[in-house]
Amino acid sequence: MLDIKFIRENKDIVIAGAKKKHINVDIDALLALDDKRRTLQASIDEARAKQNAASIAIAAAENSEKRIIIGRMQTLKETLKSDEESMQEIMKQWRALMVTVPNVPDMSVPDGESEVDNKEVKKWGELPKFDFEPKDHVELLLANDMADYERGSKVAGFRGYFLKNDGARLVWALNRFVEERFMNRSDFIPMIAPSLVRKEPFMGTGYLPQSEEDLYKTQDSDYLTGTAEVPTMGYYMDEILEEKDLPIKFFAFSPCFRREAGSYGKDTKGIFRIHEFVKYEQVVLCEASHEESVKHHEELTANAEALLQELKLPYHVVINCGGDLGLGQVKKYDIEVWLPSEKQYRETHSSSYFHDFQSRRLNIRYRDENGVLRYVHSLNNTALAMPRILTQIVENYQRADGTVSVPEALQGYMGKDVMGKVQ
Repeated sequence: MLDIKFIRENKDIVIAGAKKKHINVDIDALLALDDKRRTLQASIDEARAKQNAASIAIAAAENSEKRIIIGRMQTLKETLKSDEESMQEIMKQWRALMVTVPNVPDMSVPDGESEVDNKEVKKWGELPKFDFEPKDHVELLLANDMADYERGSKVAGFRGYFLKNDGARLVWALNRFVEERFMNRSDFIPMIAPSLVRKEPFMGTGYLPQSEEDLYKTQDSDYLTGTAEVPTMGYYMDEILEEKDLPIKFFAFSPCFRREAGSYGKDTKGIFRIHEFVKYEQVVLCEASHEESVKHHEELTANAEALLQELKLPYHVVINCGGDLGLGQVKKYDIEVWLPSEKQYRETHSSSYFHDFQSRRLNIRYRDENGVLRYVHSLNNTALAMPRILTQIVENYQRADGTVSVPEALQGYMGKDVMGKVQ
């Protein structure tokens, strides 16, 4: 959430930012409502001051004078009650509008309406060359008895799946692979985060109210999260940190759930777009400095790239255009790995920073060296999401006989160098 003072003082910038993100928000209506809020708050403050002064006067007054003061205060009390009731309604409308105001994107973010307008900023690795017609991951996993989609749908419904044999072993190998890369780093705090999360962290991270249709909701009005970002950001909700402890970096794991609302008909086969998966997330809280946010953003992205380079998967990095940014994101990179069957790169990682957009909503502050309280800046980045990455691994590492080579980095965890069975 943006500071209302910032919105007032930078109205044109906020409107331009919303336009760049293709998000409709009525800033004039918000500021008009804020004028009412400020005027009414001044009236309430004045009435309360009069009440306090009257209480002191009553204590010192004679009986006859007390009755006069009390009579005046009765009228003031009724006016104050009416103003406070009006304030409650105004604040309800004010908060509803405030949470719709998007963060201002960085100047480096390109214009565009959707992911097709994202701009490539880096490319790594050689694209595979096959002397046979490559198969897609759906066929490869099925032919090698690594997945069962039919029984997955029978048991779990649309987009359901089972991973089995080398499909399951590959996920477990990837778990150990990514965990070891981060467990040996003293700068990250390893964390297993809850998947069942209250409404407040979703509001704080910006997933509510805009993305509610993509969330699973329980009968108790809690939600299942689609990323460890949400519970991890909620960890320090309503707390004050010390500047000396920043940055705080989490390497967080959680099972994830997404309804994939609006994506019906997209990637309906296989395991690329599914309702249930697991994900390792990098989350950073740092001091309120744009330069610090940019530095950590590049570092987090490089961490994810290092994993893909070790797996020897060809990828490119794109900077997301305005229309492909979320409500709170200042800037975002997507990392996309080559998918031979589609002859294109497909997203496996995203890396974003938010400035203090999330921390204002979550009320996460720190005390700087001068004792001033400031809102932290927040960032997040996918370390590794599974089983999606299996799609690119099996397609890029497929062999002419229908089996799949195990990436060298995973052979020690798998105990073999070939997956599947010769047809």
